[in-house]
Formats: sequence, structure tokens, C-alpha cells
Amino acid sequence: MGKFIYQDLGQRSRGDVVEVTLTKGANVRLMDPANYRSFQRGEKHRFVGGLAKKSPVRLEIPSSGHWYVTVDTQGLRNGTQASFRIIKASALRPLSPIRDRRQQLAELVDNAADVGPGGGGREFDVFVSHAAEDKETVVRPLAHALQKRGLSVWYDEFELRIGDSLRRKIDSGIARSRFGLVVLSKSFFAKGWPQYELDGLVTMAVGGKQVLLPIWHEISKDEVGDRSPSLADKVALRTADYGVDEIADEVAAVILDSAIGSGDPA
Repeated sequence: MGKFIYQDLGQRSRGDVVEVTLTKGANVRLMDPANYRSFQRGEKHRFVGGLAKKSPVRLEIPSSGHWYVTVDTQGLRNGTQASFRIIKASALRPLSPIRDRRQQLAELVDNAADVGPGGGGREFDVFVSHAAEDKETVVRPLAHALQKRGLSVWYDEFELRIGDSLRRKIDSGIARSRFGLVVLSKSFFAKGWPQYELDGLVTMAVGGKQVLLPIWHEISKDEVGDRSPSLADKVALRTADYGVDEIADEVAAVILDSAIGSGDPA
């Protein structure tokens, strides 16, 4: 093989890009070590690249490993100079979409039923359904945060008293709440009472009497889908993305906006 310019790129990751800047057109080849050695010996070899007529030229690393890039002017009249730089794959990915939190909650409401004017005489803005294991980390702080934002909240620690019929109180709370906020987690799907509450909330939502607001806590979309495909399709807020106060702000905004829009007192 005649004269050529080369650059040892070292260990690169799949998706990284080598950018070659040329002063004139040239042959540019990206090769793994075995093919680079064959190229040096003038033997048959495989490569990514070809004749570059414009500069700079970018070649994507096809697989993780050790790579070389070469520049030569074989078959061309004039020589060239070359410089090289690596652009990591992570730098080429687009940023995550900007999240419009109010819009996200609005989409969540659209997934369920619209809240009709008048509220049917219900006394609570939101019923909070959850597993006991999630009280300390999420549910209790969230229930108090919603109260502080002026909402009437049905939450077991607020409403249940010694001697109460658990089933009757829950049924009554669900029936008298405009929104059903469900904190879905592995513990939630493992317990009987949360499942009972969810059945009631879903029935209300399907009947157009209530809006279902899912919160995902330490659970993935696939895990929700394994247990309830219909819930996995709904837009949800995740505690991995939002803090308790942020969730409370957005839930309160949607509930209060809905009350104003329907003519109900806030």
C-alpha cells in the first residue's frame, strides 16, 4: 500500500462518529484491526467509507471495539491533509422532549371521563387509593399536600374511625369523590383492598362519573401492563420524575380548573 494518513481511534462505542476534515478529496476508510492490517499489506479488506468529495465527512462506528481510520489519495491527482475528531454517540442524540406538566395532566383527564356539571352532590374532590406500604414515602405527604392546596381529600387516615365498616366507608368515599387518584406500585397490585378500591374507581370512570388519575410509584409501564393493560395505556405521573409537591401542584391545578370550568364551587 502507498502512502496514507491514519488515526488510531482506540476503543470506541457503537454509534460514535469519526469526523474527518480534508483539504481535498480523498479515500476515507474506517476499519477494525484485522482489516486495517490487511489494508497495510495491500490485501483485500473490508471497510466503512469510500471516496469523500466533500469535507468534513462523518463515519459512524458500526460496533463497539477498536477502530482505525485512514485517508489516501490512491487514483487521485493531488495529495490532501486531514484532521480527525470523535463525536460521542450521546452527543448526537436529541434532548428529551420538554414536558408540559399541565398538558400532561390534561391528557390524563382526557383518558378518563369528563366531570359533569354539578358534581352529583359529591363531597370530596379526590379519593386517594393506595397500598399501606406506600404511605410513608408518598401517600401521606401527598394527601396532606393536596389538603393544603384547598382540596377536599378522602384519605383513610382522614376519614376512618374505630368501628367503621371499611367496605361501606370506602364505597361511600368513592361514590362521593369527583376524582380518583390511584398510587400504583408493586405493593398496590399485591394487596386485596387496593384492588377492591380500584375496581370501584374504574367503574365510576367508565360510567362517566369520575376521572381516574394514576400515579406510578417505583413501577414500570411494563409492570403496570402485566397487571392491568388498560391502566398502562393511560397517561400517568411518575414519582421518579416528580416530587410530592410537584404532583400535588399539578393534580390540584387540574381538579380546581375542572371545577371552575364546570361551574362547580372550588
